Amino acid sequence: MRRSILCLSRLSCFAFGAALLPASAVAASCGAAPSGELKAERVAAAAPSRTEPGLYEGPVWVKDALYFSDFSFARGFPSRVRRLGPDGKVSTAIEDSGSNGLAIHADGQLVLASHKDKALLRHAWDGGKATLIAGSYKGNVFNSPNDIAIAADGTVYFTDPDWQKAAAPGGQPVTGIYRVGTDGKVTLVDGTRPNPNGIALSPAGDLLYVNASDGLLKAYPIVKGAVQAGRTLVSGLEGGDGMTLDCHGNVYVTEHGARRVRVFSPQGRELATIRVDANVTNAAFGGKDHKTLYITGAGALWRLPLAVSGLPY
Repeated sequence: MRRSILCLSRLSCFAFGAALLPASAVAASCGAAPSGELKAERVAAAAPSRTEPGLYEGPVWVKDALYFSDFSFARGFPSRVRRLGPDGKVSTAIEDSGSNGLAIHADGQLVLASHKDKALLRHAWDGGKATLIAGSYKGNVFNSPNDIAIAADGTVYFTDPDWQKAAAPGGQPVTGIYRVGTDGKVTLVDGTRPNPNGIALSPAGDLLYVNASDGLLKAYPIVKGAVQAGRTLVSGLEGGDGMTLDCHGNVYVTEHGARRVRVFSPQGRELATIRVDANVTNAAFGGKDHKTLYITGAGALWRLPLAVSGLPY
């Protein structure tokens, strides 16, 4: 199937659909980054259909629709994947997914960070059985896989806090950041940070961004596939949660209880603040030209048309 494409190995590969843009076209097509104070609008069709409270999470744009996780705070944190279609209607794409973060693999399949299974799963679009990407590290299952970033070569990075650890037995002795190589080998990138949450790759694929409950957004250089020690890019985040990037490499960080998304340059300079009217969890770009920012939160979905294009998750 055709899908949104972002070649993370080179900025000149930034493209949508099946055609890749040459480097000379990237600057012209990228558009101007946001600045100042902005406000996103609620998507009325995405009003909660559950009676118990919960969160929308892990937005990802695929072809012509937005997919996101919808989980409740009931026992086991039951979750399903919902779809906002081009007709503006919301439907259920996957029942009982157990998912939080979502992403698209290089093979076009949906990748789920599942707290139900304490694992990363690849889910085929034809409704077939989900397959395991990573289910344990050093003999133990994960805590509650949360957010995902996937490189152009298929390497998967994910965060594993303990927010939904009670969804199933077992877990890790640390809350960690992990790498899953194309050979399936799982390595711990950083096990020193409290509840790492949002994770994303730079457009060039040479930096891994991760925020955590320490209030820090850190950038981890990637050299020949090996993740190096992280450096602090931004400090003082208020409940930093999920994040996405635009084609300039600016980082859009959701701050959960602060009810906002802040935009930072690759150097850590604050560029813009996007306000919403409830707690937020994550963000992704979508729409026909990938210039609409979608934001998920506490039983709510927002959108904001922008002049810049960005990542589909």
